[in-house]
Amino acid sequence: MKKSLTFLGTGTSQGVPVISCSCEVCKSKDKLDKRLRSSVLINIDKKNILIDSGPDLRLQLLREKVMKIDCVLFTHEHRDHVAGIDDLRSLYYSNKNEIPLFMSSQVYEALKRDYSYLFSNLNYFGKPKFLVNIIKNKPFKIFEEKIEPIQVMHYKLPVFGYKISDLAYITDANYISKLEKEKLKGIKILVVNCLQIERHISHFNLDECLDLINIVKPHKAYLTHISHNLGLHKTVQERLPKNIYLAYDGLKINF
Repeated sequence: MKKSLTFLGTGTSQGVPVISCSCEVCKSKDKLDKRLRSSVLINIDKKNILIDSGPDLRLQLLREKVMKIDCVLFTHEHRDHVAGIDDLRSLYYSNKNEIPLFMSSQVYEALKRDYSYLFSNLNYFGKPKFLVNIIKNKPFKIFEEKIEPIQVMHYKLPVFGYKISDLAYITDANYISKLEKEKLKGIKILVVNCLQIERHISHFNLDECLDLINIVKPHKAYLTHISHNLGLHKTVQERLPKNIYLAYDGLKINF
């Protein structure tokens, strides 16, 4: 069965370049230093699984020529991970199939509050049909594929990472308990957020990412959710161990 992951976006909440910033990263002409908000598309045997619908979703799906989304997994409710949910309407119009959404009850309550027109009981022309699935920190299946949530903490906010086959995707984390780290043992590919060089209150910095990778020992690791404070893509990549890579927008990997 063919499985792939495409990085739709690898930037933090402000993206890169940051509006009104004139640092060397934001002024860089290297396309690898241009980062939309973080999201990935996982393809499993021609089924498209979207993880998060950030505010750049429209641009990302057009860039990758995505014609359908078969389901969406949400990590948490912050706007840089959900604000593009309205753009799922176009995919519903063209495919006429309700789109399954998988999320914690916490995320669902936030979406009902912030996007009430999409989740109200009132039906009207133009409203997409979603099938909401509330998940807990227990494995579940999508299209016969096992999905295992990884509970991480984004300062005080619980966030779900996801383990799919030999790959784990973790964004917006600065703490993972010993029990949850055990779920990561033996994976081949780890994708993890890496905000910047300096320590941060709610995200892993580079040193913390490298420590986690050393504990988990994946075959390969990809860093995402990157801010301009991490540095130039080329410069940082040259300093990383040979099995650790800075992800970039549009990168596609097989697993």
